[in-house]
Amino acid sequence: MRYYPERTNKALFKRFESMGEIKDAMKSREIVEGRVLLCDKQHNLHIDLGVCRGVVPYREGALGIQEGKIRDIALISKVNKIVCFRIIGFHKEENGERIAVLSRRIVQLECMKNYIDKLTEGDVIPAKVTHLEGFGAFIDIGCGINSLIPIDMLSVSRISNPSQRLMQGEIIKTVLRKREEEKLTFSLKELLGTWEENASLFSVGETVTGIVRSVESYGVFIELMPNLAGLAEYSDSLEEGQSVSVYIKAIIPEKMKIKLAVVEAFNGIEGENRLVYFEKGEHIDSWNYSPAGASKTIQTVFD
Repeated sequence: MRYYPERTNKALFKRFESMGEIKDAMKSREIVEGRVLLCDKQHNLHIDLGVCRGVVPYREGALGIQEGKIRDIALISKVNKIVCFRIIGFHKEENGERIAVLSRRIVQLECMKNYIDKLTEGDVIPAKVTHLEGFGAFIDIGCGINSLIPIDMLSVSRISNPSQRLMQGEIIKTVLRKREEEKLTFSLKELLGTWEENASLFSVGETVTGIVRSVESYGVFIELMPNLAGLAEYSDSLEEGQSVSVYIKAIIPEKMKIKLAVVEAFNGIEGENRLVYFEKGEHIDSWNYSPAGASKTIQTVFD
């Protein structure tokens, strides 16, 4: 069974129409998704199942809670989010209300055993961006289990904050870069194409849109694609994050350089450079960004 990230689309979570449906889901050990309505004082998660209420007890809230490896904020932050779980039983409250007892921990444990523990370096998987920090993007790699893409692995084109590349909640493709004991590190840039693949989308003489990524004394770096940037002459009127139209003066593969001339700058919201994936498979052994004969080699080998 393939495990996917916990999702955010409202249409995906399940509402049962009868207790019989809930019992069938428990017997078949179905993985169910639902929206967390409340995290109570004891940090139990309450979920609307439709015909009844479901509760994820604190100790069943996440893998690592029982061992003290996960902080309570990992549960509090799930309010109004979609989580996956398994129905493990029923409980009758003092007022007679019958509630379903749910476990998120069990699903995550199975996900680790049957999916994540079997991943090897170079495997390409779907993931959901859960939140962004200055040093990288945290991603859900399956059933709410989080890992990290460091900022320098988000693209070849340098960015100052992951929010310039990704949005919280979006589903992306990512590749396992390094496996260590109790730690997995993922990368994105190896899926976004080589220099030649990106440069082939542009031609000398075209005027296209780019984003200012860095203003240096010797020139301005302008991103054309997440894995492709060019250099324009220095201008003190340009700022990081601005959208600009640029004229392509030259494309030089052996130096991995693109010479640009800024035509016009646009103030306001940074333009969107959506991700374009060039890698279509589910595993890559190595990735060579540099063109043949280039003076510099940029390469990733997945051991």
